[in-house]
Amino acid sequence: MSEIATVAALRASASGDAERLTTVRHDHLDDTPFVLVPLTLAGEACAPLAALAGTDPDHPVLLTVRRPHDRTERFGFVESLANLLLPYFEECRAAPKEPYTVGRGKDKEERERPLRAPQLLVPNAGGITYIRLLGRLTRLRATDGPHAVSPSVPLLGKWLTWFADRAEFPDSGLLQAMTRSLSAHWATGQSPTENANLASLLGWINPPAGRTGAETAREREDPAAWPPTGPATDPLFDRTLDELIVKYEGAPGQRGRDAAARTIDHELRGQMLPTWQLMWQGIRRLRELPPGEHVAGRRAFDRQLFGEYAAYLDDDGRPQARRDHAVGAARRLARMEEAQARYDAERAYDDPLVMAEYELTGEAFTGVVAARDEERTVPGKRPESPLWRPTVTVHCDLPVSMAARTAVKCPARPGQKAEILEVASRGDGAVVLIQLNGGFDRKRKPPAPPGMLAALGETVTFTSIDPQSMPSALPAEEDTPWTHGGPPQPYEPTDEDAEEVWE
Repeated sequence: MSEIATVAALRASASGDAERLTTVRHDHLDDTPFVLVPLTLAGEACAPLAALAGTDPDHPVLLTVRRPHDRTERFGFVESLANLLLPYFEECRAAPKEPYTVGRGKDKEERERPLRAPQLLVPNAGGITYIRLLGRLTRLRATDGPHAVSPSVPLLGKWLTWFADRAEFPDSGLLQAMTRSLSAHWATGQSPTENANLASLLGWINPPAGRTGAETAREREDPAAWPPTGPATDPLFDRTLDELIVKYEGAPGQRGRDAAARTIDHELRGQMLPTWQLMWQGIRRLRELPPGEHVAGRRAFDRQLFGEYAAYLDDDGRPQARRDHAVGAARRLARMEEAQARYDAERAYDDPLVMAEYELTGEAFTGVVAARDEERTVPGKRPESPLWRPTVTVHCDLPVSMAARTAVKCPARPGQKAEILEVASRGDGAVVLIQLNGGFDRKRKPPAPPGMLAALGETVTFTSIDPQSMPSALPAEEDTPWTHGGPPQPYEPTDEDAEEVWE
């Protein structure tokens, strides 16, 4: 937790109401997200018990498993979920397309991506784990033979595994946990563990009129009135559920069994409905925040990956392997680290509250433009062709720890490259002389276009972080040296993969 987040949490604890951590929304929020509230059988990591799912806040679809230990009913649950999700994916895929370019120079290629991509929302991090496990337990199933399942089951398993993999990248909005999104934008007076409870977290953020967030959160700790947000169930409810399942299995005749099934469905719906309503309340609360400038770009990348993976599945794409090979794991780790650094930088460029964290660590500074030299030039490679290098002088109220020759950028003008020429102390603050090295809208000599250079008296921020930093270069998989095992062999599913026990 950063210093600013710590201070915000202390202020929330003192006031009883949540404190804003951001000025904008850094997560994409789709117009029609698919909300999934899962429940699992107690004692098993991914035994499906029930789910409320859909894109309509007023009409959720209830999926239940009346005999959770029965293999046929479990796969029937997955098939029912596939009947909801797969059409949703196809609807997004059928949206109009837009062109985009990959590669550079001779390798440049024009492609198309859909203007929509799906977005799955679950209550908390446990919901993401549930989707990962459900994908693992279904993507390798056989569609023929003694234990055949519907073709939609392994297809959904591939999709769920892909969504769970993308959820590990901070810049992805394809699968998100509501508690994580809310906690990234508000600080509460409770611990991070307590923030994993959606009911108490939203109690802090969106209390009813006349109540403080702390009072509302305390009231929502009652599991009878506010059941857990899944996928785990409340232990007291587990006793009731066990009795209902026993009655269902021992019910005489079809009419008795149907009545028992309706009772189970009613109880399970009652457990999930408060969380379902909280999910849409959280969506409405997040929509009140304006999106950050880089959110649309991150969503465009989501749409690109979605279109590529859908095309891969159309081409009879193999299911994901049980585990990454060494080369794939290294490349994935590098991509995740790059995505984290880029996401952190983009958040700071979009949001002065986030940038303030970098000012505390010495990676950014803010001040007022006290002088500028728009006509300044420096010698170039040819004496007759000097280079236009204007400067701005910034007066800062706080010390600046960056050294001369440090490359910096201004979030208000991210296309300009700059570097620090000199840092001098000035009372309790500093004077920073900054040279601008490019980003003048293709102009090579003064005067600068209006607004291109910071005006006198303008408050500006400069930082050493850069969301456009170049990714690390890793060799292609086929060029893996023998010291690292040589080129990895492509994964081929085996019959044993389809026999993994669901437990």
